[in-house]
Amino acid sequence: MRLASSPLAALAMLATIFLTLSVLGKDPVAAFKVFFVEPFGSLYGIGELLLKATPLMICALGLAVGYRANVWNIGAEGQFTMGAIAGSGIGLFHGAALGAGALPLMLTAGVLGGMAWAAIPAFLRARFHTSEIFTSLMLVYIAQLFLSYLVHGPWRDPAGQNFPQSQPFPDNALLPPLFEGVRANGGLILALVLAALSWWFGSVTAAGYRMRVSGLAPAAAAYAGISPRWNIWLALMISGGAAGLAGILEVAGPIGVLQPVISPGYGFAAIIVAFVGRLHPIGIVLASLLMSALYLGGESAQIELQLPASVSGLFQGALLFFLLAAELFIHFRLRRLRA
Repeated sequence: MRLASSPLAALAMLATIFLTLSVLGKDPVAAFKVFFVEPFGSLYGIGELLLKATPLMICALGLAVGYRANVWNIGAEGQFTMGAIAGSGIGLFHGAALGAGALPLMLTAGVLGGMAWAAIPAFLRARFHTSEIFTSLMLVYIAQLFLSYLVHGPWRDPAGQNFPQSQPFPDNALLPPLFEGVRANGGLILALVLAALSWWFGSVTAAGYRMRVSGLAPAAAAYAGISPRWNIWLALMISGGAAGLAGILEVAGPIGVLQPVISPGYGFAAIIVAFVGRLHPIGIVLASLLMSALYLGGESAQIELQLPASVSGLFQGALLFFLLAAELFIHFRLRRLRA
């Protein structure tokens, strides 16, 4: 059941899509074509699939490290935003002067920005035993309001006809596409490298072993002298840095400017990706592609089927709901009892 839970949840989600669309009077077969066939029908569509899968994959890989140690970072969306802000500051104000060094410095600043934002719930959890679930989540809205302040105020483009966005990044501060005719960029390669590093960290290193022990048997970890504070800090720094990296990759890639909305909820959707992927790097890679298809299918469904924009979020939530329900059968089974 540990292996079957994710496929069963995906099948239950597909059944939910079928029933929901039937109730709404839409053709389910046509909808399935829009959701799961059309994104793969062209080179551009495949590029868009990989483009949206990249931030989901990076965020989920970072979150999975903490979740394996029972450190529940729910605020990757805020760390995503702060990483984008930190990296954009380098690109906007120093990018032209840095030449070829602009992108590496922007990516580094993005990682550090996400880590700095994650350090707040890490400190509160390690020092005061405050729930990182609530603190990391509340910090999401502070980060988003800070981004809105910047693009409406000091970072607004003076030549932007009063639109709330920054100046465009210089060419040397933009990620080039992988191939002609697609928008997927080098962030995808970086995400796959991070997946390999995540497997190595969790399976080979002593730090990864200590984090797994803390998640599976906290009492045994404490008896063995494994520091829970160290695990809290390490988990939140890794997940925050990964989310910050995803944020700067997003604004330096397909967007090209800093604007009030830079994410359609990648940081929250990455939580679903991490669990659908069973907190394993290979599973996360595959789950990020599924979630990316839902994003693309939702956008196409708005145009071709006149469905509301929230339909994609509905199916994402259904996927998580069924996954949590399937988790029950990993440790329990149904049994008929006599009256």
